[in-house]
Amino acid sequence: MARYLSGVCRFCRRERVKLFLKGERCYSEKCVMERRAYPPGQHGQRRSKLSDYAVQLREKQKARRIYGVLEKQFRHIVRDAEQAKGTTGDNLIKLLECRLDNLVYKMGFASSRTQARHLVRHRHFLVNGRIVSIPSYSVRLNEMIEPKERSKKVEVIKNALDSIEKRGLPSWIELDKSKMQGRLVGYPNRDELPNLPVNERSIVELYSK
Repeated sequence: MARYLSGVCRFCRRERVKLFLKGERCYSEKCVMERRAYPPGQHGQRRSKLSDYAVQLREKQKARRIYGVLEKQFRHIVRDAEQAKGTTGDNLIKLLECRLDNLVYKMGFASSRTQARHLVRHRHFLVNGRIVSIPSYSVRLNEMIEPKERSKKVEVIKNALDSIEKRGLPSWIELDKSKMQGRLVGYPNRDELPNLPVNERSIVELYSK
């Protein structure tokens, strides 16, 4: 499977916005966007006007990088969003938000989506009592997500859960912190994601060409 092994802070600089790819570091003064909020490279500080295509491409790249999805995977998600009932843009956001790795992160069991993917792949989490090791697994309503009994003692998971108040818990997620159990109780509306720096309409327009 393809993996990106270099630094991810350059992604935030390239998109000129925090993508929260490094967990706790993104909330501190050490975040690179606090010091160098311009694109990397020799010509990073130049100002240039983007074409319509470039704007659409940047929105797609932001979404891919935020959710940690490869190009081929993202294309399949857009296709599924187009085939589902409702608005394609809203369906796209719903499909991305309901990925298991994203929900593990949103529930506070990991400090970043990258860390959540690693934990899921290493078989630390149960969905309705069954081990699921596929980060892209689409979680359905009222499915219970929790670490395995032995994994509840893992320091990485415990430390991440202790800092959930800093990030906040979305309204469509129900969490029992004492039992370390989370449940998807609804699908997110776009209005409930004001901090998601993505224009999904531009992404839909890009793939409709």
